[in-house]
Amino acid sequence: MSRSIAVVVGPSSSQVGSAVCELLEVTPVPCAWERFPDGEMLVELRETVRGKDVFVMQATRPPVEQHLMELLCLADACRRAGAARLTAVIPYLGYARQDRRSGRQSLGARVIADVIETAGFDRLMLIDAHTPAIEGFFRVPIEHLTAVPLLAQAALQSMREHSVVVAPDLGAVKRAREYARLLSVPVAFVQKTRLSGERVEAHQVVGTVHGRAPLVIDDMVSTGGTIDAAVRALRAAGAAGPFTLAATHALLVGRAHEVLAALELSRMLVTDTVPVDRQRLPDIEIVSVAPLIATAIRRDASDESLTDLRAPA
Repeated sequence: MSRSIAVVVGPSSSQVGSAVCELLEVTPVPCAWERFPDGEMLVELRETVRGKDVFVMQATRPPVEQHLMELLCLADACRRAGAARLTAVIPYLGYARQDRRSGRQSLGARVIADVIETAGFDRLMLIDAHTPAIEGFFRVPIEHLTAVPLLAQAALQSMREHSVVVAPDLGAVKRAREYARLLSVPVAFVQKTRLSGERVEAHQVVGTVHGRAPLVIDDMVSTGGTIDAAVRALRAAGAAGPFTLAATHALLVGRAHEVLAALELSRMLVTDTVPVDRQRLPDIEIVSVAPLIATAIRRDASDESLTDLRAPA
């Protein structure tokens, strides 16, 4: 590496952060955390980062506000301690789904972009943010990485001659096409209407799925409502097994564990951008993004290209 780097790992990304540091052969910067009785938080770096290329790794997963504040405090500590360059590595970006509005709604993606920029980051690294358009909400440069090749490689053993990649809604079609390109299979998609935060209604399946083995893909699984509606629609349309799910971010909130278990999928593939409770869903398979992040950090610190690691525009 051409520059001396330091990796600061936040509480919400401790597991994947440790794996990244191991691959980079660096020790994460030790930090001391203190939570005051009124809920306020104080963070202190226990090692110098002066003059270094500092990468702060912290997913803004639920509870988003808490983990966002931790990210901001970590950044402030690094900046005040003399970091030469500051990069936020955010494996999962909360509020990215709020990228458009109607009526008098707030625009959460714009708000979180403005807040993160106040921390003084020089660059951001994201993984499979909800939409590539999220880059337009930020003024600082973004490296938008993708875990799709990792998940596609893991899904290979489930592929059959009659397999099909299925987007559970129109927003996932571009991502589905990338899976299909990597796996050399056709694409279908489900038309849906979101009724509430947990309830989704599927209308019809577009594409040939009868007798085919679906690989249902998405950027995230939150409550499981979208996947549930898509799988039920596919079965009603005559899709055959095995049914496989591949998603980057396994938020698994609300009744998601119960919803996914009831679907009786052959395989569920997710990454470790956010921690996954294996006890509640023991059949889930975790594909680590640590090699992706470590490669991106190594290349970025050496001013090498990250083009092949980026999500398609």
